[in-house]
Amino acid sequence: MSAVLQRNNVKIIGKGQQPMLFAHGYGCDQNMWRFITPAFEDRYKIILFDHVGHGQSDATAFDPARHGSLGGYADDVLAICRELDLKDVIFVGHSVSAMIGVLAAIQEPERFERLVLIGPSPRYINDGDYVGGFRQEDIEGLLDFLDSNHLGWSSTMAPTIMGNPDRPELGEELTNSFCRTNPDIAKHFARVTFLSDNRADLPEVKTKALILQCSQDVIAPEGVGRYLHQNLPDSELVLMQATGHCPNLSAPEETILAMKAFLGEPAPVKAAAE
Repeated sequence: MSAVLQRNNVKIIGKGQQPMLFAHGYGCDQNMWRFITPAFEDRYKIILFDHVGHGQSDATAFDPARHGSLGGYADDVLAICRELDLKDVIFVGHSVSAMIGVLAAIQEPERFERLVLIGPSPRYINDGDYVGGFRQEDIEGLLDFLDSNHLGWSSTMAPTIMGNPDRPELGEELTNSFCRTNPDIAKHFARVTFLSDNRADLPEVKTKALILQCSQDVIAPEGVGRYLHQNLPDSELVLMQATGHCPNLSAPEETILAMKAFLGEPAPVKAAAE
């Protein structure tokens, strides 16, 4: 396996030819897509990977300078695409990886056919008329908490981010995922994520995009999804019934249906009730 593929623990599955590249969110890994990928394995070549410092990636490949902005993570995505000679990619990005995919598509638009952006946000901090969902002091408080107590932050924040308090096992899974992430890299990536501002990049996107917006999402409220839809030139917005920030885990069926509709695939036929 090449250094690029080993660095990001790249896995390839599926029977199709067109590549579908899945990028997980903060504190997660490629396992978070396990309920989604089976629906696409017959028609696509599925590429899964872990961001540096997450999952089974090579944490020694973390470079504070390179990974000091989301652009560095976009470069990692493009390195995978180049290594595998991927074209006509359907990029599926959750949370911060949605903006990472946007930046990659701006850099090399010829590689990407579609973007599926799940719970995206171009800026988390409120700014004038723009409502990202957090005040500056809220974010600084969250980051200070994370700096001082990685495990405590994870156990507090993960269930809130997940939502769905009636299904505590979902929050527990996200908590465990956060806790497994390399602490130093997690702290660095959190600052890069929550202090990012990619609003000015949106008009440069030439790739057709689907925005999947959950209800009751504390990380990316509905107004953020609508802002993205207004500022991404060729985009569709789907307001989901799913709640929280991780519909890939909490509502995979609804997520799959929205993706298939966007990709022009027929909806699965349900067997008639006996």
